[in-house]
Amino acid sequence: MTTDRDMTAERIRRPGRRRKPSYIPPQHGAWAFLALPLALGATMVSWTPLLAPLAIMWVAAYPLSYAAFGLVRAKRAERFRAPFAVWGAVVAPLAVLLLIWRPWLVWVGLGYVVLLIVNLVYARRNDERSLVNDAVFVVECAGMVAVTWAVGAGAQSWTPPALDSVPAQVWILSIICALVLAGSTLHVKSLIRERRDPRYSQASRVFALACVLASLALAGWWGLPGGLWLVVPFLALAVRAFAVPGRSLRPGAIGVIELMCFVLVVAAAILAGL
Repeated sequence: MTTDRDMTAERIRRPGRRRKPSYIPPQHGAWAFLALPLALGATMVSWTPLLAPLAIMWVAAYPLSYAAFGLVRAKRAERFRAPFAVWGAVVAPLAVLLLIWRPWLVWVGLGYVVLLIVNLVYARRNDERSLVNDAVFVVECAGMVAVTWAVGAGAQSWTPPALDSVPAQVWILSIICALVLAGSTLHVKSLIRERRDPRYSQASRVFALACVLASLALAGWWGLPGGLWLVVPFLALAVRAFAVPGRSLRPGAIGVIELMCFVLVVAAAILAGL
């Protein structure tokens, strides 16, 4: 699942100095991206013990992919070998456990492999911050909303739940997840790495306003009046897009604001489902 869209190129080092293994990817905001689809998916399904290994595997797959990409593209790949082994030892048994109880996840895994190949192509180009690569990561995350629901509601079969059996609310939350993460990507880029390019700020604000309109349609699809809760976080995200002064905030503060918005999205999903 990549993302380390922020995996940096190997820095120039003094001879004889060894770098420590990279167990944790440097892109801290990605963890919130990983948590949001799990939380949204969990609001639509009753608790099952399988959700715990799914969540752990999904989160651990991120540093595993970071280490795997480092092995493939880094000039000094040795610092990624130990992290790859450690995170692989976490992911592998959980994957086996999930495949035993939900064999149809093998088809889901193949789909994610295809998306990971796209991430790998951009990693090898040293272009992890490309908007296309970011969009692929958003798709990977949004897809986990439906996967989380399906793991909780599915059966021990090679056939995944039929599409017509998936509640409309699951698709709505998947779309909401994609919109929120795409908007967050544009917003954070406009405040940090692309702050000198006014096009990103404009795109972030236009997208935020468009999402408010989209949320009204999604609210109607969900069902009124409960669906109106889904509009609230998009109003907050639009205010944030216009009001947050990026140059006066540190990246950590920007991240906290994004996290609060993500929590508001999950709260709105819970309230809409009551």
